[in-house]
Amino acid sequence: MHGPMTSGWLLMALCAATGLYCLVRMRRCTGEAREAAGGEALMGFGMAAMAVPAALLTLPSWHWVVYAVVFGAAALRAISAMRTHRHHVHHLVGCLAMIHMAAAMAGSGGAHVSHGSTGTPALTAALFVYFAGYVLRTGLRLAPVPAPAGAPGTPAPARGSGPELALACRISMGLAMLAMLLTL
Repeated sequence: MHGPMTSGWLLMALCAATGLYCLVRMRRCTGEAREAAGGEALMGFGMAAMAVPAALLTLPSWHWVVYAVVFGAAALRAISAMRTHRHHVHHLVGCLAMIHMAAAMAGSGGAHVSHGSTGTPALTAALFVYFAGYVLRTGLRLAPVPAPAGAPGTPAPARGSGPELALACRISMGLAMLAMLLTL
């Protein structure tokens, strides 16, 4: 996962900030939105931990197993929650991507993954295509939709409100996942 040190720090900061925002959002939400924010916070912090530059911290070789166990449990939770809301399918794919990246890192003996050294290329490519599509689809939801000609104007929601910021966080985590998958 670890490329140049500067990009690792930036990726770590982006993911940690996104995870922190999702925790704050989780406190303000209830029900399904709270569960989604909790899953996104876990993903943000997990991605931040995975993106820590190797020059900063050398972890034991078994720490990749911890990632796999944590995200395996989160994947099981997402499977059980998929019956009630379809957004949990995305959480499941994200958890599986994290497990895949942890397995690739463990398979490299804890060394840093370089292009083509480990990982299943077909699975990595499929995950990359999924997250690229997710980022594009979510980004389109942020684009303003013009009102039809002649339709009475309705006031637009205030910018910076929760839904837009939540979508922006999802986009940033999707982009971070793309960056991490590129290094496999």
